[in-house]
This record gives sequence, structure tokens and C-alpha cells, in this order.
Amino acid sequence: MSKISFPVLAAAISISAFACSSPDNRKADLEELIGFYPQFPLDTAKHGVDSTELLMTNFAGPDIVPSPAALAVSPYGHVFVGIDMMGSLGKEPGKGAIVRLVDSNNDGELDSHTEFVKVDNPRGIMAVRDQVFVLHTQFSEETGEAEGMNLVVFEDKDKDGVADGPSKILIKSISSTESIRSRGTDHSTNGIRMGIDGWIYIAVGDFGFHNATDRDGTQLTMLGGGIVRVRPDGTEMEEYIHGTRNIYDVAIDPFMNIYTRGNTNDGGGWNIRFIHYTQSGEYGYPTLFKNFTEETIPALVDLGGGSGTGSYFMDDDRWPAKYNHVPMMADWGRSHLYIHRVAMDGPSFTQQDEEFIKLAQITDIDVDASGRMFLAAWDGAGYYGSEEKGYVVRVVPKDWTYQAIPELSSASIEVLTELLKANNSVSRFHAQQELLARFPDEAGDAALSIAKDKSLPLAARVAGIYTYAQATCANGRDELLKLAEEEKVREFALRALADRKTCLQGVPLDPFVAGVTDPNDRVKSAAIVALGRIGNPEAATELLKVKVPDSFKQPEKGTEGPHATPNSAIVLPHVAVKSLVALNAVDATVDAIGSDKSALALWALRYMHDPKAVDGLIKAYQDTDDLQLKMEILGTLSRLYKKEAPYDGSWWWGTRPDTHGPYYKAITWESSDQIKDFLLDERANFEATKRQFFADLNERNRMDIEEFGEAETNLVIQETEVDLEKIKNKKGQVGESSIEDVMIAVQDIKGDPVTGKALFTSQGCIACHSIEKGQPLKGPFMGQIGSIMNRSQITESILKPNASISQGFASVLIDTKDDKSYMGFVTAETADEVVLQDITGTATKLDKSTIKTRKVMETSMMPPGLVNSLSFEELASLITYLEQQK
Repeated sequence: MSKISFPVLAAAISISAFACSSPDNRKADLEELIGFYPQFPLDTAKHGVDSTELLMTNFAGPDIVPSPAALAVSPYGHVFVGIDMMGSLGKEPGKGAIVRLVDSNNDGELDSHTEFVKVDNPRGIMAVRDQVFVLHTQFSEETGEAEGMNLVVFEDKDKDGVADGPSKILIKSISSTESIRSRGTDHSTNGIRMGIDGWIYIAVGDFGFHNATDRDGTQLTMLGGGIVRVRPDGTEMEEYIHGTRNIYDVAIDPFMNIYTRGNTNDGGGWNIRFIHYTQSGEYGYPTLFKNFTEETIPALVDLGGGSGTGSYFMDDDRWPAKYNHVPMMADWGRSHLYIHRVAMDGPSFTQQDEEFIKLAQITDIDVDASGRMFLAAWDGAGYYGSEEKGYVVRVVPKDWTYQAIPELSSASIEVLTELLKANNSVSRFHAQQELLARFPDEAGDAALSIAKDKSLPLAARVAGIYTYAQATCANGRDELLKLAEEEKVREFALRALADRKTCLQGVPLDPFVAGVTDPNDRVKSAAIVALGRIGNPEAATELLKVKVPDSFKQPEKGTEGPHATPNSAIVLPHVAVKSLVALNAVDATVDAIGSDKSALALWALRYMHDPKAVDGLIKAYQDTDDLQLKMEILGTLSRLYKKEAPYDGSWWWGTRPDTHGPYYKAITWESSDQIKDFLLDERANFEATKRQFFADLNERNRMDIEEFGEAETNLVIQETEVDLEKIKNKKGQVGESSIEDVMIAVQDIKGDPVTGKALFTSQGCIACHSIEKGQPLKGPFMGQIGSIMNRSQITESILKPNASISQGFASVLIDTKDDKSYMGFVTAETADEVVLQDITGTATKLDKSTIKTRKVMETSMMPPGLVNSLSFEELASLITYLEQQK
């Protein structure tokens, strides 16, 4: 029987009284919210018959917008395009700018353009009022080297399309400087988008960052990728979620659901995933991604090969219902804009994906207040950018007519209030921002009238709630509490109450504690997350009541857990654990061991590196005779033996990280010796035949305790020796022709994939590339190349390997302290070791402590001429074979 100290028990009784003081007549009023996300085929009786035809027109070409990496549209249709001729791997400054495009008479044709400002690597852009927010790389004027990525804001008060002066920094150094200098921006921090809650959400790539600093001095460090958010004045920066790989942008719906199409999110291949995010969630890349998937919130689907870029949630009733109320995700690798049809599933979603608009290496998407969509296309500009490639197109539905939005800067409060009820999210958002900026004393009352109006659509009421919360901060507490009494908007009122830690004064625990048992799972999720943000440890007892589902099971040894299968049942206990950790609820979790709350308590204790937690676990072990519970406690102690080393930004885990987990760069801490001694003593008490349990704990948690046995390594060395010089010196039809002639000829020859498969081996491709899933990875994985490149791109990459080096597979030159040099590409890497494979297939494992210098080369390790001996027919066969690998 676990013991509960009197103060905690008293608090639990006090809190529970709120939820039980009267009969629980609450219900989940979800009909309107569920109906907001339409499934296809549509119910035409409900939605009407739509024309699904879209009209796409060219808006600007490479003469104006070469290498467009990002774009943003003002409510009036002014398009701000981020030109990035440095690309993802370039490192020379002075090649970027933001250009503003204007269609002054709204006839679909570009009338004028201006260079808004010169900036390097503009990866995220957002136009709000007379401000343009930009996320970009900052270079030193003295050294010419990258100093990191900053979130900044420019002003254009005279509206002439040119920034009025220098930018104001909102967040400094929100990407790893060392990684950008050595590699470029391909895994750096990327897109930005502001939600109706007034936060700017930032997509952080897996470079992560060290000591990013906002305007109020808050510092934040992130090992790996995730989403960070900050207020538009550059204050209150905080982590929103963690554990993604290389997300490029975020899509935000009217109810503050956030989605991404993660870019190469696996690390054991190049697959991408579509993810719905729950605040505070951990998504696992790379340390929990394989062997600890029970601890993560999984993605909604694995989509195979590709490269996710810009994201947008379409909410505009002037668009056909088939294309409305859906996340739209650009995929650079597949050259498509995709629709993901989401359907509510408890606190999360399920999805169905489908192709929408084909566009060559699409990079970004945005929509204005009239419903015009603008898309940017990289169009083969390569990894270093090009002056001759790239364009922007405009897309509108058939029979669409332009509807001007009022000039917001001079609109009355009555006009702005009406726009806050609009049937499109763009108008609502920009009306909100204008209300808050120009009518700070009146915006609260105007927004509250909308929030309370039950005749309005839910999206408009939610916009009213968040506008009211921003206008009133802590002073709006009482009205938000009243709104929280209504089932339909309870979720949003609770989220707004706890949304800003600077506005929490006087917020009571009671409605959030009651929310933990609400019949609506979305309310439960909002309440659980909020209790962690409020920070009152009295909430721990209620959080521990959240049930852990049967799906909370660690993967069998040697198998990879399900990290891209929807599991809505795991969301609530997951965020409950996160809130318990945020509360540092060591005492309450220890006291819950052995009770019906034990599963959640032991899960939370995995992350509590606190001597009190260790003492409590050992005592609980000694106090119980339950063998299963003892095993679980030993597992928790084993997990606590090490912890993640503090991240200082000087290293990155690379494109081939060690995914074993649970830590990437593990270190011991003050209680490690105590844990080790206890585990060794307990092992001695086990029969010899049962000591394998401790060996398995040692391997699973990477404890490296010698007495338990030597831990396995996942750094696989696979060698394939091929004489590439002999192959490339043979002359055939390809070697005797110009590249242009070869490209033309191969495009028109069908080729035989069976012959191509044989050539894949005979021409030496097998030395550096694997083709089957499950094979050890060497160079770029070819098993999905057909879903990433078209026929022409595959041909060019073979004929001109230096023109398009696959990200993650540039040659690396390593000089060691014993004056030896090694060149190849990295096939595996941990915090302490790296495996380098050279062009002959020879692999070498190096201890990182012996490395003197490590340099990424700008040329491919694949030599030109490997197909010179082939006929056009043979090369076409090889390309056809590769084209079929999807």
C-alpha cells in the first residue's frame, strides 16, 4: 500500500470537491467541431455540388524571383518572396533578398515589384500590418561567416514596398551556428506562422540551437528539432513540442491544431511523416524513435520518400468544399502540394492524404484575404540555388471573383469586429491584429461579444476568445471562466486561460482539475497541459489519475516500435506525464508507486533525475513483494542511471544518428553510483539463469555497466569493394556523347528495368547505395528515389554528380591527430564514434576524440563517367529501374 502524506491528501480532497460538488451533467458538444473537417467524397446534400476546377497562372519567374525558398502574402495580396540563391548547402553571404510582388488592379497579372530588403537565407516570412517578420541567417561583416539564425521584424510604415530601415531582432541565435557554418541551412530553423492565439510558431530543424535569446532575455536550448513559439514583440519564448527531425513549416487551423509534413524524419531512411501536434508533446527523434516509442506521440502516417516544405491550413468558404478545411502540405521531393483530410479521433486525428497540385519542387504556400493562393517553386534550382530557376504561381477556384478586404489601417472598430466573424481565417486573423494594435482598450469588449454569441460559427467564437485573452491578459480571467462553463467552447477557454504564463495571476486550479475528467477528450488534453503550465504542485494527485492504455508497451528487443501509427489513447497520459515533470512532482509520483496510479508514476519518474526520486524508487522496491512491480522499478532506475548531456551547440548528430536511445550523448550524474550499487546488489540476489534481465536493461538503457555485460553497438560496417576507375574508363555511346544529347535520348527510351537492375551492380552503384529496406545504409538510399526525383533529375544526378549532391551525403574529409586522412561519407554516427565509407566501399570506424579536423567537401564522392561505357538503351534501363523504386 503506498503512503500519501497529509498535505497532499488534503489538497486532493479540496480539489476533488469542485468536480464532485454537484451531479456531473457535462457532455461533449463536438458536433460542430467534428463537422468542420469534411471527409471526401463529400455529402453533397450538406455541402452542395462543387466545381473542383482550379485556375493556375504564372505570377513571377526567375528573372524576378529566382530560387524562392519561402513566401508570405499580406491580406491585400502583396506577395513577399524569400530569394535564397545560397540554397540549402551554400555558405557564401550576399545571395538572398525578399522581393515584394504587387498585382495593383487584381487582374491576376504582376504589375510591379520591389526589393523589400536584402537578407541571407530567408526561410520564414510573415506579413502583419506594416511589419514583415523574417527568419534568416545572419553573417558577420568582418569574417563572412554565419553567426546563427535570427527572427527579426522589418517595418514599412510608408507602404512603399521597401523596408524603412534595419530590422529589430526578436530572437537571436535560434539555430546552431556551428552546424550552419559547416553544412549550410538544410536542417536549420525554417518557417514561421502566427496563430489566432497571437503566438509566432517557429519550425526548428534538427540542428537545434543553444542559448537562443529573446527580447526579455529568456534563453532556450533545444537538442534536435521541434516547434518554438514567441510573442510578436519577441518576448515569452518557449518550447511548444520537441522531437521532430527537419520540419520546414507549420500549418495552424482555426482551433489551434498544428500540423507538419516532417522532412526526412526517420534517419534510417528518407521517409517523411504527417504529424498532428499536442502542446508539450515529445515526438521522439532520434533517441526515442526506435526502442522507446511507447513514450512518444506517434505521427499520423508514414508517407514514404519525399521532402516536406511549406504548410498551410485552408479555411476559406469561397473555395470548393472539397479543398476547404484541410491541411495542405508542400513536398519539394515529390513536386506536389498534398491535402491531408483529417478526422477527429479523441484528442488527436486520423488522416487521408491525396495529391492536389503538381508543381516542380514546390517550396511554400500562402493565401490572402480574398482567397488567392500563391505557391513558390524551386524548379530545379539545386542545393546551392540558381539565378535561372524558380517561380511563383497564383491559384484560384473556377468562377472565383475578387473581393477586396477593407483597408484595415483606417477601418473602424465596428468594421474590424465584423471581420473577426469572417468566413475565412485570413480576414479574422488580420482583423484581430488590427483591433489589438489600434483599439487596445476596446478590443476586449468587442471580442467578448463574439466569443459569447452562440449563433456564430465556432471558428469565429474561438477567434473572439483568443482576441479577448490577448486584449485583457489576467484581467480577462473571470469572463474566460464563465465561457469555460459552456461545453462547446470549454476547450478553448481553458487553453486561453493558461496560454500565457505572464497572464496566470489568480487563475484557479478548479476548472482545470475538473477538466481532467471531462467527457470531451480535447478538454481533458487542454486541462492536463494547462495544469503543467500553471505550476501548482497540488495538481499532481489529479494528474496521476489519468489512465495509461494497454498500448503503452516497449517494443520487443530487436524490433522497431510503431512511430507513425495513430494512437490517440496515448495522448492524455503522455501530456499528463509531461505536466508531472513540469511540476517536478517527485513526492507525489513516488507515493503513487504500487497503487492503481503506478504505471503513470513510473513513466513520469523516468525523466526525474532527482536524488529524491532514486531514494523513493529504492524504498518502494524494498517495500513490495510484487515481482512485476519490482521489475518495473528496476527498469525505471536503469533509465535514470544516465541522463542527456547538456547541449552546447558545438556538435550535431548528423543525418545518420544513433537511434538506439534513450539518450544520444549520455552522462552519469550525482545518483548514478547509488543506482549502480543497488542494481549490482539486486543482480547478485537473482538466480544465474535470470540475470539476463540485467544484461537486457544494460543494453536497452546504454548504462555501460561492465558487470552486466558488454553493450551492443549499432554502428554497422558493411564493405563492398568495386574498381570504379576500371568502370568509368570504358567508353560507350554515353561516353562519346554530350550530356545534353544523352539527356534527350534517354528521356525518349523506355528501357528495361530487369537490365537496369543488373547494371546497378555491374556499374558499381551497389558500392555506395542500398536498394532494399533493411539493408545497412551506405550512401543515398535508392529504394525510394523514384518518389523523390523524376526521370530527368535521376539522369542528371548520374551524369553530373556534383550538381545535385544528396543532402547528408556530401563527401567528408577527416584528418586525425596521428596525421592520417580519411574521405568518404558518414554511414553511422554516435556521440563518440563515426563510420566513414570511401568510394571503394571500404568503411572505417573512428573515435571522435582522435579527430583533428572534419570538413564537408563541396564535390560528390561519386566520380563522373561511371556510365560512360553504356549505350543509351542501357542507361535508359538503369534509369527506368531507379525510377521504379518508390
